[in-house]
Amino acid sequence: MRYLFEEYAFDTDRRELHRGSELVPTSPQVFDLLGYLIQNSHRVVSKDDLVQTIWKGRIVSDAALTTRLNAARSVIGDSGEEQRLIKTLPRKGFRFIGLVREICLLADAAAIRDTATSTKRAERARLGPLSPAHLSIVVLPFVNLGGGLQQDYFAEGITESLTTDLSRIDGTFVIACNTALTFKGKAIDVQQLGRELNVNYVLEGSVQRGASRLRVNVQLIDAETRAHLWADRFDKPMTDLLEMQDEIVATLANALDAQLIEAEAHRAERSPHPDAIDFCFQGRHLRNKGITSENLAQARCFFERALELDPANIEALVGKASIDLSTATTFMVDDRDAHFAAAEATLIKVLSMAPSHARAHMSFGILRLFTSCATQAIGEFEQALALDRNLATAHAMIGFAKAFIGRGAESEAHIQQAFRLSPRDSGAYRWMHWLGIAKLILGADAEAVDWLRRCLEANRNYTIVHFQLAAALALVGSLDEARASVRAGLALDPAFTIRRTRGLMLSTDPTFRAGSKRIRDGMLMAGVPEG
Repeated sequence: MRYLFEEYAFDTDRRELHRGSELVPTSPQVFDLLGYLIQNSHRVVSKDDLVQTIWKGRIVSDAALTTRLNAARSVIGDSGEEQRLIKTLPRKGFRFIGLVREICLLADAAAIRDTATSTKRAERARLGPLSPAHLSIVVLPFVNLGGGLQQDYFAEGITESLTTDLSRIDGTFVIACNTALTFKGKAIDVQQLGRELNVNYVLEGSVQRGASRLRVNVQLIDAETRAHLWADRFDKPMTDLLEMQDEIVATLANALDAQLIEAEAHRAERSPHPDAIDFCFQGRHLRNKGITSENLAQARCFFERALELDPANIEALVGKASIDLSTATTFMVDDRDAHFAAAEATLIKVLSMAPSHARAHMSFGILRLFTSCATQAIGEFEQALALDRNLATAHAMIGFAKAFIGRGAESEAHIQQAFRLSPRDSGAYRWMHWLGIAKLILGADAEAVDWLRRCLEANRNYTIVHFQLAAALALVGSLDEARASVRAGLALDPAFTIRRTRGLMLSTDPTFRAGSKRIRDGMLMAGVPEG
């Protein structure tokens, strides 16, 4: 069901709150509390009603209840003083007093979902889960260590921007910044905080300014065990504070994306009864570990298990499409067309259900790029960035696509932008690969050798790059090294032949076509089997 009030849309099936077209980050327990009040707007809800329904009868202090109510008010633009939508009635309880319109979603695009699954999910949303949602996190106010008022504003800006950007990570529930700021300057017990806010993870950090540099420390903590999952330090020369804030937030958001997926994958491994989302995180973690036939095969199994439980799970569908694309675009099979067709069918379905899914647009762009539609591909990558400004791989893909349309000289600038946004990205080896190919197409063979070598230093199991590095080495006259690279590639994939590379990455641009021929000629010179 979807409930509309003022400019808000409250969707119980997708468990999403929107203000206009903007997704409002809402923690699971606050979502459940708000939902119960909205669904019972015809009456006064007592404290006992809330405790029984949301907390399943557990003892809840008045302070904790007030905190949740204030958080519910905050996400819908209300306050304890104004009480425009949620009214407190002394000694009676609480009531949602906004004008609510109820809309059934059975005719909506989301009705592609199995009817029984939708009914079950709506009921689960109505009753509310006891345990925190997957990837539920609070970003605590960053601490200003010894700085002045300007640096205090900077620390608050990082907290607010990072909260917003983390909410763009698919499937993440992030506690609203207004709620997180109430803990500023207080001693925190992360276990107690996790229980109080019903989150799995806590992120805390500090900002310290020196004479000419700014240092940001950050650590990710498991709220249940107090274990420190990840920590890092960022040192930046002092420049414009707003530019620094954007750069630091982008770096943190991209690093946390990978760290949170890994943490949830490990949590899912311990789960006695994994659900579709658990399987998705395990699939995404394997996909992030590197493009090898083994990783992709295992990841596909997890996405397929997720789809068995939930045939319309968006993340599983996007994940499965990414496996088909990786298999086809890295020359792992002879029958690439079947994988492209499967990816296209899946992504069309996803974008009909979730037209604002950034990674789906990026995947669709990759499909278009490798099926002779480079200009359309760039449009999809730009759309992905409009939806998620930190999607570093989309920048790199724009750079790669420029090589397909005769603008390869622009490729490096776009790929370097990806490195600036996510300098420690687990997928950065792919960006090095794409830049190496762009250099080969331009005839800058020595630079291509350098980038392809760097790619293999980051991931020795990236099979196709061994053969492309062999081509580059042959073109610069290093035949012995080229043949050694061929042997390394064949050790990973003994069935590889040049024939697999024909007919892919088509473009009418003469520079691209000439460059593609040079790569194939270089492979032949290096001794890659022709097939």
